[in-house]
Amino acid sequence: MRLRPLWEHLRSIPRPVPEDSIALRVLVQGMVIVGIVATDVAADTQMSLWAIPLSLLGATWSWYRRRHRNTLSKFILAIALLVALVAFLSNLVTTLNDTRLILAELLIQVQVLHSFDLPRRKDLGYSMVIGLILLGVAGTISQTMAFGPFLILFLSFAVPALIFDYRSRLGLTRQGEKRSPRQSKKGFGQSFPWKASLISIAAVLGLGLILFALMPRVPGYQLRSFPVSATIDFQGRFEGRNIVTPDGGVGSEDADTDGMGNATEGAGELDDTYYYGFSNRINQNLRGTMTPKVVMRVRSQAPGFWRVTAFDEYTGQGWRISRNDDVRQVERSPWTFRFTLPFIEVRRNTQEVIQTYSIVSDLPGLIPALDQPQFIYFPTEEIAVGPEGSLRSPVFLADGLTYTVISQVSQRDRTLLGQAPTDYPERIEANYFQVPDDLRDRLQAFTENILADAPNPLTNPYEKSLYLAQYLKQNYRIPQNPFGLPYLEEGEDLVTNFLFRCETAVDPELCSPGGYPDHFSTVLTVLLRSIGIPARLTTGFAPGEFNPFTGLYEVKNTHAFALTEVYFPRYGWFAFDPIPGHDVVPPSVSEYQAFGVLRQFWDWVAGWLPSPVTGFIGGLFQLIGKAIEWVLRLFLKGWFGILSGLLLFACFGFLGWLSWQGWREWTYRRRLSKLPEIERLYRQMLRTLNDRGLGKHPAQTPIEFVGVVRDRAPLDLADTIDAIVNAYVRWRYGGEVADVKSLRQRWKTHQTWRPKRKKTTDN
Repeated sequence: MRLRPLWEHLRSIPRPVPEDSIALRVLVQGMVIVGIVATDVAADTQMSLWAIPLSLLGATWSWYRRRHRNTLSKFILAIALLVALVAFLSNLVTTLNDTRLILAELLIQVQVLHSFDLPRRKDLGYSMVIGLILLGVAGTISQTMAFGPFLILFLSFAVPALIFDYRSRLGLTRQGEKRSPRQSKKGFGQSFPWKASLISIAAVLGLGLILFALMPRVPGYQLRSFPVSATIDFQGRFEGRNIVTPDGGVGSEDADTDGMGNATEGAGELDDTYYYGFSNRINQNLRGTMTPKVVMRVRSQAPGFWRVTAFDEYTGQGWRISRNDDVRQVERSPWTFRFTLPFIEVRRNTQEVIQTYSIVSDLPGLIPALDQPQFIYFPTEEIAVGPEGSLRSPVFLADGLTYTVISQVSQRDRTLLGQAPTDYPERIEANYFQVPDDLRDRLQAFTENILADAPNPLTNPYEKSLYLAQYLKQNYRIPQNPFGLPYLEEGEDLVTNFLFRCETAVDPELCSPGGYPDHFSTVLTVLLRSIGIPARLTTGFAPGEFNPFTGLYEVKNTHAFALTEVYFPRYGWFAFDPIPGHDVVPPSVSEYQAFGVLRQFWDWVAGWLPSPVTGFIGGLFQLIGKAIEWVLRLFLKGWFGILSGLLLFACFGFLGWLSWQGWREWTYRRRLSKLPEIERLYRQMLRTLNDRGLGKHPAQTPIEFVGVVRDRAPLDLADTIDAIVNAYVRWRYGGEVADVKSLRQRWKTHQTWRPKRKKTTDN
C-alpha cells in the first residue's frame, strides 16, 4: 500500500514525445555502425559480428515500442548495464597499459543496450555521440589509411542526420503534420536534402584538410601514459648475450648463421626478409637483395635513425661485438611498464624525443630506438643493454607488439662539435681505434692524402669526418647489379678491395671503384680509425616514409642499413652517412618542423611553379612559419610567456579587426561604384536604414519593406523611401529611367533622422 502513491505518481508523469522521423533513426544507426566497424578494423577485433545485428534489432524494437512506457524492458536494460560495468572494471585491472580498446568495448555494449530504448530525439543524440567517440577511438588506434574511408562515410551519415535533427527540432517531421498534396507525392529520395548534404560534406572535408595542413605539430606528449602491449609472460632464463630470432632460434657468437638465414662468415646470399646486420656479427661478404615489406610504424616527435645495434671490432670482411659478455640486465617494477636506464652517459645539449613503435612484421630481439634511450616502456619484465648501447629483448619482436621509448637525443651543433676536445677516455681508446696491423700504415697515408687535398684546412675531427664522408659519396659507386661484385676470397680485406681494387684490375679504365651501400660505412669507419678518430659501425633503420594523414613513419626492411658513428668527448656519438643517395648527416632533432605537412604539400605545388614564384612564396611561408612557432614557444615560458602571448594576440586581433573593417568598407564602396545610379542609391538607403535599426529582412520584397517602414517612420521619410523603392522596382523590372538626382536630394534631407527610443514607465 505504501508503494501505491509512488506508482500513481509515476503513472501521472506525461510520456515523452517520441521521435517519428524514420530517416533520422536510419542515419543515426548508420553512424553507430560505421563507428563500430571502424573500431573493429583499426583494432583487428570482431565485435561487429554481434554488436551490429543486436543494434539493428534494438533500433527496430525501439521504433515499434516508441509510444509505450516499456517499464519492464528498462529494468532489464539497467541490470544489463550494471553487468557491462562490472565486466569493464575487471578488464580494466588487467589492461592498465592501454585502456582504449576496453573503453571502446564498453561503449559498444552500452550502445547496443541503449538501442532498445530510443523513443526520443534526445536518445538518438546519445547514440550519435557514441558513434563519434567510437570513430575517434578508431582514429587513435589506426595506423594506416584504412581509417580515411570510414571518416568520409561517417561524415556522409552525420551531416544529413544533423539536418534531419534540426528539422525535427522545428517540428517539421512529426507524424501527423499537415502536408500539401504536392509534398505528399514526394518520396524519401526527393525530400532528402541531397544538395545541402553534399555541399556541407564538401565544405567540411575541404575545411578539415586545410586545418590539418595548417595545424602546427608542436613536439611534446602532453600525457605521460604511453602505448605499450600487454605483459609478455617469458618462461626461461634470459642473460642477454644471444639474440632471439623470429624462427625460434638464437643468434649466438659461435653459430654459422645469425638465426635468420644469413651466414656469419664466408661468401653467401642475403636472406630476402631479414636484414643481415641485426646480430652479434655482421658478414659483409654476402650478396643479394631483400623483398620490400613494412616491418614497423613509428610515431615520433622527430625523425631520426632508428638505431638497433653497433659493432666495435673489424674482422676484415665484416664486424663483431667483441665484448658481447658485457651485458647489463634491467628489471622493471611489477606496477609499471617503465624501465629506467640510469647508466647512459651524461651528455651536453640534448633534447627529449618520445617514440612509439608498432611492430607489423616479426623482427629479432633487438629493440629499435633513437640514440641515448633514457626510459623504455616494454611489455617484458626484463631487458638487457649491450656493450654498444643496444637494447635486447628476451623474446623476438612479434607482429602486433607496441612499445615506447624516451630518448635524450644529442642536438647536432657543428661549431660545438668542432671545438670538442680530443682527449678520449680509456674505454674509447681501448675499443674504437682497432685497425688490422697490416693495413694501418697504408690506410693512414691514403686518408691523410685525401685530407691534404681539401680546399680548406681541416683542423678538427668533425670536419675531417664530414669531408671523408663526402669524399666517399662523390668518388665511389654502388653497382646496379646486387650480384655484380665478386665475393671476397678468404683472407681478402673488404676495405682495401673497396679502395684499391682498380689498381690491380686488368683494365683499370673500365673498373668502377666502390661497393655495396654498407661497405661505404665500413670504409669510412676504418679510415677514421686509421687517423686516430674513434668510430664504430652502427646498424638500424632510416626514418622511413612519413604518412601525413596518420602521423606515422612507415619503416620497411629495405630501410635498414649501416652508418658510421664518431665519438666526441662531452657530446657523445654522432652519425655520418657516406652512402651515395643518402644525406651525409642523418635527420636529427635540430631539423624538426612544426608545419611539416604544409611543407610537404608546398613541395608538391612548387614543382609546378616557375622558380622566381617558388622562391618568393617559399620565403613568405618560411617567415610566417617562424613567426607562428615563436608565438607557440612563447606560451611555454611560464605565466609571463602566457600573459605576453595573450597581450600579443589581443593587439593582433584588434589590428585584424580594424583591417577587416577597412577592407569591408573599401570593397563596399568599390562595388557601389560599379552599380547603376538608381541601384546605388537604393543600396545606400538600405544600408543607412539598417544602421539606424530599420533594416530590411532578406525574405521581404521591396514593396513589403515599404509597408513596414510606414508603420515605424515619419510620413515624409516614408514617402521618400516609397519613391526610391518604386523607382528602383520600375527600373529593375520595367526598364524605366529614374530621376536619380531629385531622389538623391530628397534622401539627403533625411540623413539626420534617428528612430525614437520607446520610453518605459513604471505603473
